[in-house]
Amino acid sequence: MGTGSPALMICSRKAGDILAGMWHILTQWGRVPRTLVWDREAAIGGTGKPSAEAAAFTGTLGVRLHLAPPRDPEFKGLVERRNGYLETSFLPGRVFTSPADFNTQVTDWLATHANQRRIRALGASPTERWTTDRAAMLDLPPLPPVVGLHHRVRLARDYYIRVDGNDYSADPRAIGRFVTATTTGDQVRILCDDALVGLHTRCWATGQTITDPAHQRIAHDLRHAYNQRARHTPTTRAHDDGHVVAIRALPDYDALFGVDFHTHQGAS
Repeated sequence: MGTGSPALMICSRKAGDILAGMWHILTQWGRVPRTLVWDREAAIGGTGKPSAEAAAFTGTLGVRLHLAPPRDPEFKGLVERRNGYLETSFLPGRVFTSPADFNTQVTDWLATHANQRRIRALGASPTERWTTDRAAMLDLPPLPPVVGLHHRVRLARDYYIRVDGNDYSADPRAIGRFVTATTTGDQVRILCDDALVGLHTRCWATGQTITDPAHQRIAHDLRHAYNQRARHTPTTRAHDDGHVVAIRALPDYDALFGVDFHTHQGAS
């Protein structure tokens, strides 16, 4: 990025994903504008008030959130003109193989073309204005805001965790323990007690199963070890001196304590 206004395509309308995209842009800038302007995206402020996630995000940054006024075509036009410019000047004739490829191409196009053009209202290009604008911004916060999607669950025996409609594998050695999946725009990280037990490229499709081959090998080794133990486990128990421990039938204990579960009902 470096100069001018970056752009990032986000294949989601969830607050965590939208805010993760905004944080990505801000970290590229290394600075934070004093006011963040958003259209009335449902996950950000569809009711006219910032959502809990958006309020926490701007609170951590120490900046103001300005939502678009309702039924304000002039304000809406500020957003739509930017989208229209991308649709007419960037998209035609291009082919994209993935969201990451789209973002790579749009970043290059902004740096080499869009941010170099002179804007009549500014009297300069975005690149020429960037140094002045950046100097007026605030420093990044000492601690990053909470962004992305977060999901905590006890890892089941199939060692997969479902995140946003897809199943991602985790280290089978964490089965039965709580794991936390943190999802950003390009990664899914699975942690167990702060130890990394899964790392995947995020899949933007749905209904997919993403498996790490290393997890498959570990699961195979664990099953093999379990079967070996079961095969060599004796069917009878013995004392340290070798003689077999007698296993009594349950009815013996019923007789010992005078319990009768088969009392016959007398005729009335």
